[in-house]
Amino acid sequence: MIRLVLVDDQSLIRRGLRALLNTAAELEIVGEADNGRAAVDLVETLQPDLVLMDIRMPVMDGVAGTQEICQRFPQTKVLILTTFDDREYVAQALQAGASGYLLKDTPFEELTQAIQLVHKGYTQLGPGLASKALLPPAPPIQPPLADGWEQLTPRELAIVRSIAQGASNREIATTLFIAEKTVKNRITNILSQLDLRDRTQLAIVALQKGIVDFS
Repeated sequence: MIRLVLVDDQSLIRRGLRALLNTAAELEIVGEADNGRAAVDLVETLQPDLVLMDIRMPVMDGVAGTQEICQRFPQTKVLILTTFDDREYVAQALQAGASGYLLKDTPFEELTQAIQLVHKGYTQLGPGLASKALLPPAPPIQPPLADGWEQLTPRELAIVRSIAQGASNREIATTLFIAEKTVKNRITNILSQLDLRDRTQLAIVALQKGIVDFS
């Protein structure tokens, strides 16, 4: 069972989401909030598995709420669900620690699947959002690799590309014909060498540097 908190300043939206998500046997709505500050307080009290977070809200917006939740409660994932697909919002939310960014017109089946995948540790982006927010603007300019990137081996770069494409440790191990434990150790070393927080941040930076190409 995945325990959810819904965060949206429109009560009608929250009510509709609750009604829909309650039909999924694997999901449980444990709380609601109408702004980022209230969401942080709820997470502290309820310790949910995942927060479904809107972007534009009074008191504290979704980006600030996401950042505080991810910093204070790393065991709780945040998935953005909003009507705004602006490049700045997507980039800011992911940099704040969000594990995904979806639009409110996402079909119900895809939304529930995204919730389950984010809960498992995957990053989920709505169609077109990766190229819109994370890839360098055209014309593409390859920034020089720095801060430890140039020291990564070809095998480590292959692992980074696989992570940015959403692969699990098991899938990476199968593709590269190495043990899953080896993959885990390599990722730990990569994060340490690049001074990055987790695999989500690693994927974002890899996309920004043009190491992964979705074209």
